[in-house]
Amino acid sequence: TDDDTFSNVFCENSRKLINVHLFALAAKYYSLSNLGVCTPLEDILESLRGDNQGTTGIKTDEFMNNKKSHEVQVMSELVDKIANYCGIKQVIDIGSGKGYLSSFLSMQYNLQVYGIDSSNTNTNGAHERNRKLKKHWKAYQNRGRASLKSQRLGKANDRPVESETKCKAIGEKPLNNDSSLQSQDQVTIQDLVPSCGFIETATSETSRQTEIDLVARTLSDESKLSEEVLAILNVLPADAVEVFSSSDGNCGELCEEEKAQRKMASLRAKANKSNESNLYFPLTSCITAETELSDIITDLEDCMMVGLHTCGDLAANTLRIFAAKPEIKAVCSVGCCYHLLSEQFENQEDCPEEVWGFPMCQYLKDKGWCCGRNARMSACLALERVAVGQMLPTESLFYRAVLQVIIEEIYGVTKSDSHVGKTFSKSSSFIDYVRKSLKKLELDDSKLPDSCIMDYYEKYKHRVNELEAFNMLKVVLAPCIEVLILLDRLCYLKEQDNIAWSGLVKLFDPVKSPRCYAVIALKKQS
Repeated sequence: TDDDTFSNVFCENSRKLINVHLFALAAKYYSLSNLGVCTPLEDILESLRGDNQGTTGIKTDEFMNNKKSHEVQVMSELVDKIANYCGIKQVIDIGSGKGYLSSFLSMQYNLQVYGIDSSNTNTNGAHERNRKLKKHWKAYQNRGRASLKSQRLGKANDRPVESETKCKAIGEKPLNNDSSLQSQDQVTIQDLVPSCGFIETATSETSRQTEIDLVARTLSDESKLSEEVLAILNVLPADAVEVFSSSDGNCGELCEEEKAQRKMASLRAKANKSNESNLYFPLTSCITAETELSDIITDLEDCMMVGLHTCGDLAANTLRIFAAKPEIKAVCSVGCCYHLLSEQFENQEDCPEEVWGFPMCQYLKDKGWCCGRNARMSACLALERVAVGQMLPTESLFYRAVLQVIIEEIYGVTKSDSHVGKTFSKSSSFIDYVRKSLKKLELDDSKLPDSCIMDYYEKYKHRVNELEAFNMLKVVLAPCIEVLILLDRLCYLKEQDNIAWSGLVKLFDPVKSPRCYAVIALKKQS
């Protein structure tokens, strides 16, 4: 059995670690990637396939760092496919921050997105960021026009007969193409998880867009150029750009480009005629398990909830709201900050009516399971990053450890809710670090001379290697603790009667984004 295999990791009497190699093997064995409980992202995307053939992309790396760009692009594609599968156009982004995911879902996929964050600062930042995105519209347009003009000149004499034949063939057989697209509309989640006993057929509501796409394919070569130049029009919200006006010009003297612009503007107007409200709305509100979304969003309709790195209890509350509200048809939640989770059994408090971040499922509640803050802190560590050479910040961890000894021995403080935060990065030396930290903790540093501070530093500096080894063991164990938290959330969803399918999906590259697992669920059809 597994227990027998790993029984020699710890000493039976002292319970101390005696076999580091076996400890590492056991940790790997119980990690999420090894347990086989995750559904591959490729399988999810294939099962949710529709007739959407892709959209002209906005380059997220021009507005976000590499990590955020990676997260937003991957998650937004999945969210769009789930929304299409469920036949919904409204998305609620919980803990939306500055609106990176929300604005991209709105612009790239034409979804109506409400981003809810508890911080007014973040909401205001989201408004400002949206304003800047709109401001950059003309720059995008000019850059795209110049690039495509260059490409067109380079290919001007390249197989003109073949190009003309292809255009003619497309124009002659639009119905065949349309039927082939429609044949992809019929999808079933049972192909993905046959054991769930759920079969749902969904038809994407995209016939209008399909018709527009077919019309666009029959445009002349000149029109095609402008269509590519103006493709971003189709992914920007309705109020993101000003409509170009040429009423002062002579219609007979319009250049070919302007004619193409007018044709594309007309197509876009038709595409958005019944859906002009597809915008991103940043809102400020604190979300709890009891939150009524209809009190925040007046035009709430059938929708999907998403959360990209929802902090602490917010991830758990997102799942509870999803399970409780019939209008929420799907959820895609990536949690983070496990150390901020509230635990029902951490302080042995008997408050059954309280809503806790952990545990969620009845199985762990019945067992009274508790992780504790140290374990939850360990779950936040990034094993994959360490494995590729991004080592732990040993010096700052050493500073923090010695500081704790000083606080306990000099000030008699053994437990505090205060935090020193990122004091290390703002400090010029260990002495400077200690003094700034004490002030932040509202402790009097005047009774602590520099010589005393340095005495503590000298006393423990030879143990830096021990500290590093200890923290590496925590890194190795981190995936096992994360497994417990994520499986607790998945089991909670499995316990709900109104959910058709739920699963864990590895969304992101863990080196780029360590908190890479999404909890996804779909409601049964009512």
